[in-house]
Amino acid sequence: QVQLVESGGGLVQPGGSLRLSCAASGSIFRIITMGWYHQAPGKQRELVAAITSGGSTNYADFVKGRFTISRDNAKNSVYLQMNSLKPEDTAVYYCNADLVVDFAGPTRRGYWGQGTQVTVSS
Repeated sequence: QVQLVESGGGLVQPGGSLRLSCAASGSIFRIITMGWYHQAPGKQRELVAAITSGGSTNYADFVKGRFTISRDNAKNSVYLQMNSLKPEDTAVYYCNADLVVDFAGPTRRGYWGQGTQVTVSS
């Protein structure tokens, strides 16, 4: 059984910072890509940032220059440092991982975390 466990959400004032963490556990052979998505009420889930096993990153235009994604391969973890937060960043943030897991042999699968609420408000 593979799990993604997120932490770090909360309430912050505009202009503030938060750091999200996500740790993958279970029978994992290899992590291909890890990333963060967010979903605001009434809107579709969308990509915020992603990082490959080699360290290549991809950011949504609306977070470029404000958010930084990083990973610790030894800990099967990914982080999202969010600076200069805006009210429109308010959403549930989900960790996503593209993994090769032990499921009757090596199998590539995608997983989601349970989500963590980020609220930016004064």
